[in-house]
Amino acid sequence: MKRVLNALVVAAVVTSFTGSAFARVVVPAEKRYFSYSGELPPCDDPDVLSTISDRFAQKESEYWSSDLTIVTYDRVKAIGVRPWGLDHIPRTFCVARALLNDHSTHEVSYSIGEALGFSGFGDGVTWCIAGLDRDYAFAPACKEARP
Repeated sequence: MKRVLNALVVAAVVTSFTGSAFARVVVPAEKRYFSYSGELPPCDDPDVLSTISDRFAQKESEYWSSDLTIVTYDRVKAIGVRPWGLDHIPRTFCVARALLNDHSTHEVSYSIGEALGFSGFGDGVTWCIAGLDRDYAFAPACKEARP
């Protein structure tokens, strides 16, 4: 029994040192059988920002009985482009400052993912507005909406 235990310990140690030798091959998402193009709209794309505005207004109205809406955006910038590597679904992470109709400003963290729209059609947009993540989906302070 002691020999078996020793053999298992040795195998675990050897595996931990040679694990990188057996790492999987990285296949870029663009070269898969069902491939991605790797082309995403920029962070300041009007359709992307409009999607966030529309969904925010709908969420505020339906779930929180609020009339808050996003009036405009500024300080839009990318903070990560494919941060997890070429073999993951292409995503761009962005931040912007949103001016709301109550004259407050909030930071918006959002990502644009290729083929992550409804049923895999179109680009998917995931967003979080700091201070207004009332269901804590991306808590704390929208940190989980970033790379």
